[in-house]
Amino acid sequence: MNYLIYGLIVLLAILHQDFWWWDDSETLVFGFIPIGLAYHAGVSLVASVLWALAVKFCWPSDIDELETESATGQTGEHA
Repeated sequence: MNYLIYGLIVLLAILHQDFWWWDDSETLVFGFIPIGLAYHAGVSLVASVLWALAVKFCWPSDIDELETESATGQTGEHA
């Protein structure tokens, strides 16, 4: 799952460069939003969902335990 999330992040970074809408200043979404702005609003929504997926599936589950161990100097083995 990590590789899928990482791949989607790279894909989103590539799709963020929307050179195909640069010359289109006449197309409006919902009658008032320029197409480039609507595209970036969509990219922002997808980025927030992708970040939530990254936190859920890629974030280390034992991060609090690791932080406590490094603060106290323990190595993980309990006496």
